[in-house]
Amino acid sequence: MIPLFVDLTGRSVVIFGGGGVAFRKARYFYPDSEVMVVSRSFGKDLSDLPVRKYTADTGLLSDDELENMISSAFLVVATLSDPRQNDRIGKLCRAKGILFNNADGKTGDVIIPSVTSGKNYTIAISTGGDSPAVSRFIREHLESEFPALELMIALQAELREALKGSEPRQEQRNKILKEVLNEKMVWKTLERDPALAREQVMERYIHE
Repeated sequence: MIPLFVDLTGRSVVIFGGGGVAFRKARYFYPDSEVMVVSRSFGKDLSDLPVRKYTADTGLLSDDELENMISSAFLVVATLSDPRQNDRIGKLCRAKGILFNNADGKTGDVIIPSVTSGKNYTIAISTGGDSPAVSRFIREHLESEFPALELMIALQAELREALKGSEPRQEQRNKILKEVLNEKMVWKTLERDPALAREQVMERYIHE
């Protein structure tokens, strides 16, 4: 598989299942996407999530009925407890060229990663479905080890632009940016006083 970032704003996502996994998937896509969840019952968390819900027992639906449900979907997610039903949905998706993610059963053509993000960054982590726990561990480690990541990205962007006006050599600009990234004191100062960190870095590297 090839990792991609895809804009799903306004696109239709259909999720089968009403439990905790379905809730996490629905929350992942809501509110950017038009989410519809299909299940014979819905857990409390999912019931409280303001997405479209359709009450139905997938096992009692015909292929034609399922096809009608997914016909306009950009992505379909199956989280049912019965892998056979999940695989059945996946087969219909493949026949219609619809992207499919399977929580339990034959692997689909989409894997939903563990994600950590901020205003200026998004990091997606996947183990190819082999160990979601490892993906979650890496995400939590990144969040705990780099609490000032958002601020560092903003500082790097400002420093990069400033260097273009004071340092004509690209190789030297890249060297300076790397130095700042590897300076532990800059990271620590960003955590407690972002304005001071910016002032110190600019004073050190920008020569008017």
